[in-house]
Amino acid sequence: MGDENGGKWFAVGLDGCLFLYPDEKWEGFVKQLKSLLRTKEAKQLQRYFLANAAKMEMDGQGRIMIPAHLRSGIKKEAVFVGIFDRVELWDGECFDANPSGDMESAAEAAAAQGLIF
Repeated sequence: MGDENGGKWFAVGLDGCLFLYPDEKWEGFVKQLKSLLRTKEAKQLQRYFLANAAKMEMDGQGRIMIPAHLRSGIKKEAVFVGIFDRVELWDGECFDANPSGDMESAAEAAAAQGLIF
């Protein structure tokens, strides 16, 4: 995911990490939010994601500056994880403590979802 998106990215915090979306993927996510039924829960999701998202632009060296209020959870080292159409940014200690990093937990979750590998 280089500069083909014009260098625009969006970030929002969720699940103890930051979700980083390139512009075109963020627009697709926003369309999904718009299509939700008009329930109380849907309105809460829409408000959460749209009110807490930050737009960022790449500089000439391909870097983005994540706003302080979103990166406050990153203490010492950061872990970047590519997940389909987004990048997750984790605090290193939080990522290590997350059950998704545990092979046995991942296998149990996969089995519970009916995945066969």
